Amino acid sequence: MAEVTINGVARTEFGKGASRRARRDGLVPAVIYGHGEKPKHVALPMRELTNALKTSNVLLDIVVDGKTELTLPKAVVRDPLKQTLEHVDLLVVRRGEKVTVAVPVHTYGKHDPDGILEHVHNTVEIEVETTNIPAELKLNIEGLKAGESKTAADVELPAGAKLVSDPKMTVVHLGERSTHVDEPVAAAAPAEGAAAPAADATPSA
Repeated sequence: MAEVTINGVARTEFGKGASRRARRDGLVPAVIYGHGEKPKHVALPMRELTNALKTSNVLLDIVVDGKTELTLPKAVVRDPLKQTLEHVDLLVVRRGEKVTVAVPVHTYGKHDPDGILEHVHNTVEIEVETTNIPAELKLNIEGLKAGESKTAADVELPAGAKLVSDPKMTVVHLGERSTHVDEPVAAAAPAEGAAAPAADATPSA
């Protein structure tokens, strides 16, 4: 489980204008909430936060005014075009408690080469201890035949983790390749003596 420490500053200005100024200064507006505490509005260095969020479900030790909060990213807002961070919601967590998180699923093994693998769901929700959140989950697709699927119940879970997603939820499906080939249709020759189609004409002025 990845854990990263980031030093931030308390935010005293709010609104779109203040957020734009923060981002211009290389900071990302964020809110820390949870465990019955009053939400804290902070600003975090964009480069450090961007690098940390490359790891799924990374734990963030946020240090502000000498106090550290252990948090888990819950909502990340990015610019739709630049994909730069615009805002982050951070949930306060405690070591030893269990949380529900969506974890990416990675497949391994060789499936039927005649099939096309479709990832129906890229993540599966599990309940797991805060400090044992896996970066990814594994799903064995060895020998999977065209037309068959693997469900959430087939995903390998780490010790102590509990599946939250519907066990019957399809994670991957091996579709069958189409063998039908459309043959080109030859244009029908005009009947003997039939008039040729008229060309488009533009009315004269």
